Amino acid sequence: MNHQLNRPIGVDLFAGAGGLSLGFEQAGFDVVAAVEIDPVHAAVHEFNFPDCKVIPCSVTEQTGNSIRLAAGIGSRRVDVVFGGPPCQGFSLMGQRALDDPRNSLVMDFVRIVRELDATYFVFENVKGLTLGKHRKFLEELINEFDQAGYEVKRDWRVLNAYNYGVPQDRQRLFLLGGKKGMAAADYPTAITAKPGSESCGLPSSPTCFEALGDLPDAERFCQLLKWDEVETKDWEQASLYAVAMRCDASEGWGYGYQRQWNPNVLTSSMRSNHSEISRRRFAETEPGRVEPISRFLKLPRDGVANTLRAGTDAARGAFTSPRPIHYQWNRCITVREMARLHGFPDWFRFNETKWHGARQIGNAVPPPLARAVASQIILALGHSPSSPMTKVALGNPKLLRMNASVASDYWDIPNPIGQRDKKSGLKKRKQLDTETGLLFNLPT
Repeated sequence: MNHQLNRPIGVDLFAGAGGLSLGFEQAGFDVVAAVEIDPVHAAVHEFNFPDCKVIPCSVTEQTGNSIRLAAGIGSRRVDVVFGGPPCQGFSLMGQRALDDPRNSLVMDFVRIVRELDATYFVFENVKGLTLGKHRKFLEELINEFDQAGYEVKRDWRVLNAYNYGVPQDRQRLFLLGGKKGMAAADYPTAITAKPGSESCGLPSSPTCFEALGDLPDAERFCQLLKWDEVETKDWEQASLYAVAMRCDASEGWGYGYQRQWNPNVLTSSMRSNHSEISRRRFAETEPGRVEPISRFLKLPRDGVANTLRAGTDAARGAFTSPRPIHYQWNRCITVREMARLHGFPDWFRFNETKWHGARQIGNAVPPPLARAVASQIILALGHSPSSPMTKVALGNPKLLRMNASVASDYWDIPNPIGQRDKKSGLKKRKQLDTETGLLFNLPT
């Protein structure tokens, strides 16, 4: 593994495509391991972080020692463990919420922090945990960390992405803790405000136009009906935010590793085939308003995006990929445009299908928000971050074209995602796998 001994190290649990991983890397950490049960997400993480050991399984199957062994870090100190475990159970009357089996992954998070003997941890989750009866869950979690030897900041915070340079209204809970006796990590101070807010004297966060205005319209390119990338020089003038997303300035890299990539390739931009009726409805919708049939928001040109959602899978009845309507074009935004609104730089790639790509973004913590939190951990560690000189080659692009069955075969694991019952669906998927050649042409 290509890690520098002068950089603190972190482990990402419930890693997804890597929003937290990227933010922590940009703050100055080497992310040495990422645990992710979804094989498609794991493949995308490996593409973007080829020097990070991806562990494609549930955290319940891992121990601190197994993660150390997989990451090849031996007895090195783990400076931070971070992640957002799902927690769903609050209904057991008279019992601890943490004892609800639906919250077992939260207990696994605590266990792995303890087993890795991490100096700090960052627990990220939904805003709803701070409300009503759910607050009891947080108190139980803090007590659990206390018994494990960690001091937790009890004034937990819900942070909004638009306060940290992201053109999106997205609120997430962060719980910070460190070993007892270590300097406490503070919450990051807001650096931007929602456009139109005059109350705090901060500069405005980037707007939707500043985030997307330089990107070529995907509908100019016929190739994007079948593929998710096209090379073009047809870029518009970039805002300061867009310059950072294109990594045309050092701010775009932060203290992370520069990737080897072609900035003239528009990626993650497969087009949607909207009907003329849908386009007419989109055109009639005012920016900032919800289109009444699809229930999609039309982005406000001079405001921020609404919270980008991950969508649903077949277990909910249909595969959906809810993406807002572009403020200028009569279509839903592309996955790349979602990524811009989320703070992912242009070199960062997602699964080529719109559904998987939207899901990976909607489930991720915006990297600039993650970077702001991670910078506070760096500060508490007393570390002075610096930009590494090493450039990193991205992974095999075939990692971006996998469906769940192909990704499971690549990782040599059972497919944990629900399978279709209809034989016709399975036959079609297997035929697609054979045609792409992805089952046999990937390196092991």
